[in-house]
Amino acid sequence: MTSPDLTQANIDKIVELFPSVVTESLDADGHPVRAVDFDLLRQELSDHIVEGPQERYRLDWPGKRAAAFAANAPIAKTLRPVREESVNFDTTRNLFIEGDNLDALKLLQESYLGKVKLIYIDPPYNTGSDFIYDDDFAETTDEYLLRSGQKNDDGLRLTANSESNGRFHSDWLSMMYPRLKLARSMLHEQGVLLVSIDDTEMAALRMVVDELFGRGSYIGTLIHQRAKGGGNAKHLVRGHDYILAIARDISLVPPLRRDKVVQGRTEVIDGVLYLIDDDVLRKTFGKYETGSERRCLYEEVLEYKGEAKKREIDADIAAGTLFLIPWTGGHVIARRTPVAEARSKLYSIIKVLSEEGSADLESLDMAGVFSYPKPRRLMQQLVQASTTSPGDIVLDMFSGSGSTIHGLFEQSVADGMPRQFIAMQLPENLDEQLLKVAGPAKFTVQVGIDFVDSLGRAHTIAEISKERIRRAGINAAKLAGLAAGELDFGFRVLRVDTTNVADVATSVNQLGQRELDDLISSVKPDRTGEDLLFQVLLDWGLELTMPIQKETIDGFEVYDVEEGALILCARPGEAHDLSLSLSLSLSLWLPRPSQNVSRSESCSSTRTSRTTRSASTSSRSSARSRLTPRLGRYRCRFSHSTPGHLLSSGSGLCSSLCGGA
Repeated sequence: MTSPDLTQANIDKIVELFPSVVTESLDADGHPVRAVDFDLLRQELSDHIVEGPQERYRLDWPGKRAAAFAANAPIAKTLRPVREESVNFDTTRNLFIEGDNLDALKLLQESYLGKVKLIYIDPPYNTGSDFIYDDDFAETTDEYLLRSGQKNDDGLRLTANSESNGRFHSDWLSMMYPRLKLARSMLHEQGVLLVSIDDTEMAALRMVVDELFGRGSYIGTLIHQRAKGGGNAKHLVRGHDYILAIARDISLVPPLRRDKVVQGRTEVIDGVLYLIDDDVLRKTFGKYETGSERRCLYEEVLEYKGEAKKREIDADIAAGTLFLIPWTGGHVIARRTPVAEARSKLYSIIKVLSEEGSADLESLDMAGVFSYPKPRRLMQQLVQASTTSPGDIVLDMFSGSGSTIHGLFEQSVADGMPRQFIAMQLPENLDEQLLKVAGPAKFTVQVGIDFVDSLGRAHTIAEISKERIRRAGINAAKLAGLAAGELDFGFRVLRVDTTNVADVATSVNQLGQRELDDLISSVKPDRTGEDLLFQVLLDWGLELTMPIQKETIDGFEVYDVEEGALILCARPGEAHDLSLSLSLSLSLWLPRPSQNVSRSESCSSTRTSRTTRSASTSSRSSARSRLTPRLGRYRCRFSHSTPGHLLSSGSGLCSSLCGGA
């Protein structure tokens, strides 16, 4: 008996937190062992780039340390709601985030930590003309635009990665690394990451995900057969792409499954179509006669497998799980499976031609607006294989033409299981792209511009993506019919933007009376109470899809989130007039300390323990009456801790709502 290996136990703990810092080393005898790369661990625990000369087995490229640092670098940004572009804003559980996905991933870290069942990534393939995100967190937007030569008023970080660029592969890897790193933390313990890629960066991508997720997380590689012709291939026909499948924890991930293709014998019993499998003995209990091509018979079970196996089969027959079919020389054992429940493991080769993707857009009256859209049927298979429970969340980091969400809608209609989604898309400027491309690509971009023009919307890919999702949702609702009420085809549009709080930092010796007057307002003048509400949700680590009810009481906008889980109010149009530290004209009610609600705790748990105040004043309006019972367990956020009080710049709103309790 030996004592536990505490070193390995500690390494196991580090693996759970920082899988990328564990590597291979050689022990005294020259045997490979797991070891901690202290340079990388130091980087994980540092707020600046750490240099280190240690040699190790890994993938390196110029800029890797900066890319690793980029994943941890904080940003002063927020997500602002855009009601007018949303569908069923108040009730939907889906999100469309417009902006740089690296910013979006950082902002969602606390709210969706460990909650996403499937993350799908269809990044730029780095073919030489693709566009990649050029990340630089040390510069302001203006500084970056001057350095990169872009003159986009929106501050979009987008550059062409030409093969003439000496950092061709490095730039692409530096773009992917921080996004994959952040994606891992958002995956559910049974979650799966699927990445579409071609052979240009396939080898490098595999090494990166091995480093970030751990080698043991690799599930396999799917082959997407997308073409059947040779085209103008010079050396060989490339008719497929790859889909890399990676697990958050491979020991917990169930098999990836799909609907079984119905082949062979079927029968209808009481209106239900059953698939008949008459090869149960071989599949379940093993081969009985080497080299025999005839059926294994029930009468031979005792001879080949003994009494115990015979009793097991007899028990299944008695229970109705198995049944006997007459056969030459005896009976074969068969199983009935409802076709609706028949599923098999996902096959590694998926044949869905790219032309289907174009047909999908055409069916929505969007023909030609996007080059090489992923087929809806491919995405439907991936969603089906990777989501197993109602409410599973699917995150598409590069939404593009919106094929993933279209496939999700169709699969939810097919199996009746509601799913949630988070789609992200940079608002890539189509007018700028039009100047950079030629040939068929130029024609496609122009079609896209004409399409968004017909809608009266901005010339961006994000607008195409949102419209595709709107139209796909309408079609899916029609297919679902009466069941559509149980499914969610809406989405909240949120836009990445600078923080709501103005930059008022200054030194004491620079302050005069005028500067002090300016400091009274710390909220930007263009921000609304709803903007502030969503920043609070982010700061608290709450999901951004909780139902919101908005009412106006005594001139104040009152936002009731998840039936009292959070209540916020602001005077319309005056959120910028008062300092945040003085409660702005904004007041936030928090659960009483006795509720023990942490920043990341689900609001559903607070609802179960809601206490009810007695309705002591019959003269209150119906709106006040609905809110009052929810406020008894709340305390003032900014000024005092008496339960039930809401202070709002002497407005008397606290008294009118709470009765001065």
